[in-house]
Amino acid sequence: MASLGSTRRSFAPWTDPNAKAYIRFDNVTKRFGDSVVVDNLSLTIYEREFFALLGASGCGKTTLLRMLGGFETPTSGRILLDGQDLAGVPPYRRPVNMMFQSYALFPHMTVEKNIAFGLKQEGMPKAEIAERVRQMLKLVKLEAYADRKPHQLSGGQRQRVALARSLAKRPKVLLLDEPLGALDKKLREETQFELMDLQQDLGLTFIVVTHDQEEAMTMADRIAIMDQGRVMQVATPAEIYEAPVSRFVADFVGSINLLEGTLLEAGRSGARIRDVSGAEFGVTDAGEGQVGQTVWLAVRPEKVRVTRQRPADVRNALEGEVWDIAYLGDMTVYNVKLDDGRLIKASSINSVRAVEDALTWHDRAWVSFAEDAGVVLVR
Repeated sequence: MASLGSTRRSFAPWTDPNAKAYIRFDNVTKRFGDSVVVDNLSLTIYEREFFALLGASGCGKTTLLRMLGGFETPTSGRILLDGQDLAGVPPYRRPVNMMFQSYALFPHMTVEKNIAFGLKQEGMPKAEIAERVRQMLKLVKLEAYADRKPHQLSGGQRQRVALARSLAKRPKVLLLDEPLGALDKKLREETQFELMDLQQDLGLTFIVVTHDQEEAMTMADRIAIMDQGRVMQVATPAEIYEAPVSRFVADFVGSINLLEGTLLEAGRSGARIRDVSGAEFGVTDAGEGQVGQTVWLAVRPEKVRVTRQRPADVRNALEGEVWDIAYLGDMTVYNVKLDDGRLIKASSINSVRAVEDALTWHDRAWVSFAEDAGVVLVR
């Protein structure tokens, strides 16, 4: 049997033109009074996909999730699940379950009874409930905590109880609203991988709402970046990071250096950009840029080198002063202030314990990057 990692690497139905969308938002708009929260949004999600809605607070991602769950009604547009229009279908009739950010556990009930609650509401026979609860407790590794109440559990354990309760009814789609927000950093990182493995084991479709970029990049097969009720880009984590389609996406995900300039020439052999200071850069691909157009060259900090002397083998180089240094253990981040006042961020992996003649504050330095290091953006 293939490993879960192999399964994830080979899973890409969005690249198949014949693949059928499992969930479809068709021109969906949601208004609250005069406020447009979701703005004529269209989106497709595939069966067994781990999909993330990523954006700042108020961008409409939770509202989108709640409309799919049936807790909100679209002002206009359609939402389809496995070909069925969900208009008028109440939440309890949808093959969807939602795990809320607050977990919403019943404080007076034991772990076992919390997990069993939804099954009892559906009238499932007692023997079947007991077996299903046993399966869920084993799945989330909480067999020894069945008789405890929520206040006797850690944050991570409560999160697992809420997850088990959400999965007990065996929904086709699980909706997770900021599911790891209450956990500390180390537990959050561990739980991310547990959720990924669980999703693969169960063969369900997971849709997670988060404002945590690292969380989305770690767990999701694809990410939709949202802003003001609209989808700005939908792509895999690697594509979002390495090939953003706009300055907004580039700036929202990770750190970025944006160098504004004019596209001087573009062709098969590469392109040239003159930035606002008059410096010229070579790039391998002009993207959608047209000659004479204002463009922005987006370069990630880890693709920028910082050296005392100008590298002889690199065309793209700018001189400045080391303005700030952040030592993060595994890497060091430098902010270099150029002579025209702009700041360029560079990050360097600390692969050895000590560095001879290390750069420090106020040293003169050069920042440089390869011609294939950046992406040319026009919007």
